[in-house]
Amino acid sequence: MKFIAGNWKMNGTCDALKTMAEALVNVQTENRIILCVPFTMLGCVKPNGFAIGAQDVSAHDHGAFTGEISAGMLSAIGAQYVIVGHSERRQYHNETNEVVRSKAVTTIKAGLTPIICVGETMDEKQSGKTMEIIESGVRESVPSDITGDVIVAYEPRWAIGAGLTPTTDEITAAHTLIADTLKSMGRAGTPILYGASVKANNAAEIMSIANVDGVLVGGASLKPDDFIPIITSVK
Repeated sequence: MKFIAGNWKMNGTCDALKTMAEALVNVQTENRIILCVPFTMLGCVKPNGFAIGAQDVSAHDHGAFTGEISAGMLSAIGAQYVIVGHSERRQYHNETNEVVRSKAVTTIKAGLTPIICVGETMDEKQSGKTMEIIESGVRESVPSDITGDVIVAYEPRWAIGAGLTPTTDEITAAHTLIADTLKSMGRAGTPILYGASVKANNAAEIMSIANVDGVLVGGASLKPDDFIPIITSVK
């Protein structure tokens, strides 16, 4: 089984989600499908054959934090997963590994599964710091002292939205490092997703790489005609 997670980012409507939900009902797969949609769409459909997730969460359980959404609120509306530390949150909202870890902890405590994102920028890649950034991202963002499921997503930040894809060797090295690091933290077997410029024409090849347990899909998850071929590309 592979995890096929779609991140709609700040796109879509309830009608678009209903259209996707109707299309997914007819998809024959044993893969785990997750749609991470904007907060306003979380209650638009009753999931059937897929799970609903959010794209962010507050590090706080409750209180005077205007505009934020707690993990408990997400659980109450039916979310099962939450993306935390997405590259865009790290870039545009200055989220550090420490902040991401706090969000992951509150997510786990609420009974949800965080999809914790790690990855290097182009500057870090060109400086030869890729492995260092990935390992520190995992060790500092993934809680090892709390019981609960987590998923880790490797996002080479330099490839997102740029139409670029790392080589097979680069993906293999990154995912092997993440798997080894998680094992050393007592989290062996944690699913590791790959996310950056995933499309129908490269999804199967990417998911055939060792330690790639699925994909985190951006723009190609918005329309059934683009997303379903990714889901069915691997058995």
